[in-house]
Amino acid sequence: MKQSKKDRKPSEVVAERDKGEALAGSSDKNVNEEEILYVSPIAQPMASSKVTKKIRKLIKAGLALNEKTYVRNGLRDVQSSIRKKERGLVIFAGDVTPIEVMCHLPGVCEELDIPYVYVNSRQVLGSALGIKRGSLMVLLKRHESYGDLYDQVVKVIDSLPPPWS
Repeated sequence: MKQSKKDRKPSEVVAERDKGEALAGSSDKNVNEEEILYVSPIAQPMASSKVTKKIRKLIKAGLALNEKTYVRNGLRDVQSSIRKKERGLVIFAGDVTPIEVMCHLPGVCEELDIPYVYVNSRQVLGSALGIKRGSLMVLLKRHESYGDLYDQVVKVIDSLPPPWS
């Protein structure tokens, strides 16, 4: 028997609302519910699980080049790279707290026409980078060896609805 909103705990109602908002941005319905609970409300556009898998492949391909210039990791490194006019694809973690640490960067990316997308958690980015800790953000630059996959991901990200609509 389904409980009414009055009978449920407030945290359950908030979790249900957040789950619905997070799923609205992704086309896949089989997203881990626990990850959705911690996603920030400003984390739009959110990558679906298929796009997240492609992003993980891109990050691993960039790391396989053994050149630090194609994959930038972390708040300080990505911020300085964007300030130095480096272009690429920016992937943000959606579960960053406090969000004020990085909430200005999507606006900077929009001003500079840099494509960006959010993934569910920091752990997704950390595991793709091969580190045990999570990562707040990653900047990926295009390389010839994985250029086709890079172009596919950028095309999908550009087709996602903008956060202000």
